[in-house]
Amino acid sequence: MLLVFAVTCGMSVANIYYAQPMLDSIAATFAISPASIGMVVTLTQAGYAFGLVFIVPLGDLVDHRTLIIAQTSLSAIALIVVSTAHHAGILFGGMIAVGLLAVVVQVLVAFTATLAVPSERGRAVGFVTSGVVIGILAARFVSGMIADFGGWRSVYFTSALLMLAMSLLLARLLPRRAAMPVSESYGAVLRSMPSLFLRDPLLRVRAVLALLIFASFSTLWTAMVLPLSTAPLFLSHAKIGLFGLAGLTGALAANGAGRLADRGLAQWTTGIALGLLTCSWLPIALLHYSLAALAIGVILLDLSVQAVHVTNQSLIFAARPEARGRLVGGYMVFYSIGSGIGAISSTGIYAVFGWIGVAILGAIFSAAGLLFWALTRRAGLPE
Repeated sequence: MLLVFAVTCGMSVANIYYAQPMLDSIAATFAISPASIGMVVTLTQAGYAFGLVFIVPLGDLVDHRTLIIAQTSLSAIALIVVSTAHHAGILFGGMIAVGLLAVVVQVLVAFTATLAVPSERGRAVGFVTSGVVIGILAARFVSGMIADFGGWRSVYFTSALLMLAMSLLLARLLPRRAAMPVSESYGAVLRSMPSLFLRDPLLRVRAVLALLIFASFSTLWTAMVLPLSTAPLFLSHAKIGLFGLAGLTGALAANGAGRLADRGLAQWTTGIALGLLTCSWLPIALLHYSLAALAIGVILLDLSVQAVHVTNQSLIFAARPEARGRLVGGYMVFYSIGSGIGAISSTGIYAVFGWIGVAILGAIFSAAGLLFWALTRRAGLPE
C-alpha cells in the first residue's frame, strides 16, 4: 500500500511542476511576457494552498478512500481543461484547479503517518515522500521530453489519462473504510487550524522553515529554463529536464532524513541540510560557465530541501495524531506560499538582473532559513 501511495503522490505532484521547463513555450502560445510567465506556477501554487486549507483537513473527518478517489478523478478533468485551453484566462483557471486537486498528496502522506507505528513513522513518511520527490524532479524531464515531440499540450493530456488510470486502480485497492472519522464538524475543523499554530511553537518554526526552503527551491526550478533555453545554450526541453533527473538524488535524502528523525537527530539534520542548501547556490551561480557545476548545485539543493521537509513532517505528525490532516494542511500552506514567492520573484529578478540575480535571491532565502533555525535553537524553541 505504501508503494501505491508513493506512486500516486509522484504522479499527482508532478502535475504542479510540468509547466516549469515549458514556460517559454506556454508564454509564446498565449503571448505572455517572460517576466510574467512565472504567474502560471504562482497560480498553481495558489490553488494548492487553497486545497491545503479547505480539502486536506477533510482527512480528519471523512473516509480517506472517497476523498482520494474523488481528487484523482477530478484532477484528470482539470488536466484536460489545461491541455485544451485556447485563452490565457482558461489556462490560469485550469492551473488553479490542478493545484487545488494535487493536495491529494498531503492526504496520502497524513494517512501514511496514521498507518505507521511510531518507531517507523519517519521511515514510512520518508518512503512516500520519496515518491513525491521523484514526481517533482522527474516531471521536468518527462514534460520536456514529451513537449519536444508533441508540444506542451500533450504533456497535460497524457497526465490526464494517467490520473484517470490511477483513480481506477485506487478504487480497486483502497479499503472501504480507510480511517475512522471524528465527531467534529467541518467548520470546527477549519476553525481549529489557526489555534493549532498559536498553541504549537514547533509547528510555527517548521512552517517558517518550509516557506523559506521552498522559496529557494522554486527560485531555481522556475527561472532555470530561461537561461538554458536561450542564447548561447539553446538547450531543448528534454535536455533541461535532465537536470531534474540529476536532482533525483534528493529522493535518497527523504528516507535517510526520516530515519534520523526517528532516532532523535532532527535538529542536526535540519541544520546541516540548511547549510548545504545555502552553499548549493555557489555552483548554481556558475550556470553560464559550467553545466557540471550547475548539476552539482541542483543535487545539493534537492538533497537539502527534501531532508528538511521530511524532518519537518516527521516531527509535526508525532505531535498531534488526532489532527494530522489539519497539521499537514496548515504546514503545507507555508510550503505553497514559499513556492509561489520563489516562482514570481525569480522570473522578475531574472528579467532585470539576469541569472546572478536569481542565484543571489535563492541564496538569501536559504541563508534566512539557516539563520532562523539557529536563532530558534538558541532561544530554546522545540525541534
